Amino acid sequence: MQVPFPFDSLLIFGWMSIMLLIGVALRAKVPLLQKFLFPSCLIGGFLGLILMSLDLVSLNVKDFETFAFHFFNISFISVGLTPNNPSGAPKKSKGVLRGPLWMALVEGVTLPLQAVIGGVCVILFGLVGLDLFPTFGFFAPLGFTEGPGQALSIGKVWEGFGFSHAATIGLTFAAIGFFFAFFVGVPLVNWGIRKGLAKHGDRDIPKDVILGIVPRGQAKESAGELTMHSGNVDTLAFHAALIGLVYVLTYGVVMALGKILPADAGKIIWGFFFFFGMGIGLMVKWIMGLLGIDHLIDSGVQRRITGWAVDYLIIATVMAIQVVVVWQYILPISIISILCGIFTTVAVVFLGNRLDDYNLERTVAIFGTCTGTVSSGLLLLRIVDPEFKTPVAMEIGVMNVIVVPIIVGCMVLVNAPVWWNWSVALTSAVFLGLGLVCVGLIRIFKLWGAKKV
Repeated sequence: MQVPFPFDSLLIFGWMSIMLLIGVALRAKVPLLQKFLFPSCLIGGFLGLILMSLDLVSLNVKDFETFAFHFFNISFISVGLTPNNPSGAPKKSKGVLRGPLWMALVEGVTLPLQAVIGGVCVILFGLVGLDLFPTFGFFAPLGFTEGPGQALSIGKVWEGFGFSHAATIGLTFAAIGFFFAFFVGVPLVNWGIRKGLAKHGDRDIPKDVILGIVPRGQAKESAGELTMHSGNVDTLAFHAALIGLVYVLTYGVVMALGKILPADAGKIIWGFFFFFGMGIGLMVKWIMGLLGIDHLIDSGVQRRITGWAVDYLIIATVMAIQVVVVWQYILPISIISILCGIFTTVAVVFLGNRLDDYNLERTVAIFGTCTGTVSSGLLLLRIVDPEFKTPVAMEIGVMNVIVVPIIVGCMVLVNAPVWWNWSVALTSAVFLGLGLVCVGLIRIFKLWGAKKV
């Protein structure tokens, strides 16, 4: 029978949705998943990966890569459109910047640290006869600190430079990073609570956090407020339309830059689509402010869109991994990942143990961010601060603004071997210098105090 319309894209979306629903059910029923607080999207993603690897479900991996790329861009565009200081949020002050600055500088330490570990491992593997693409090791910071979206975006660009299966390798590093975020992060939180480091003492984890769903009868948090009259246009449709507007504008800008820049730079610029998208989102929000219509954007609704995109991004990320490719590079991936996980944990705990206040809350929040995503950091934070009584949740949002120069610089630097023909050793040395600068800034800003434990 001939199908009158193409269904491929929506069927892929449907399969991801089925995996997400199964993930929700498993999280609510399986104690082990509850113990380590694995999010439903990650559970569903790995289940989908298993089904595809066993050929029980016949789907095209490239389709999942495409979905992951676009969901990643949507999440950043949505962040750009989200109001910075919604009604009722506390105003920024000098004191409020202390925590975000520390977390931004810690990320400025861990990201270069992971890059140096990856770079040195690539050099050592080359000495024993295992030649890897020059940027192979730099997937460590892309996957761990930056997350699956950046790993996929940059990986697809590197494939154009001759790095075979780069996207799959990048996504694998990102998936391993999530394992460290939860298998190490949750015990780290519990250790801190037992040591009495939690600001609000030892508390039971709320039932909704454990199950991953809000039980019947429990008070529910509002998802946002309506800014449009439903007789005219649905509020969700309006917010989605803003994302569509920014997406088209971003596509036009990146396409134009790709034609103006040299061929190599033109290839790389597509890997930064998310960054341009967030910038144009900020610009659209600013213009709406000048026109006096920025009140039409509701921060709650916009955050729900961001969360929706991130959940599907993670599902698509894991389901896009090709096990055959991973097995081919299992030795370097395993060694680099284990070393990055160990040294990242040591560095974050070492620096966090020398903070003067909220050291456990800030430590677990930045650890989750530097091994998974910001969502991972918030989830770990919620264990130790279930009602978000400390300012750390807000500080994470401010941190994401402060850390932008570091992130952009590192995203350019990982491309140095393919863009400027830098050696892996030189690139790693520059990363080392950047990390040492951030350590120095932690000392200069007096964010390094006496050891707590």
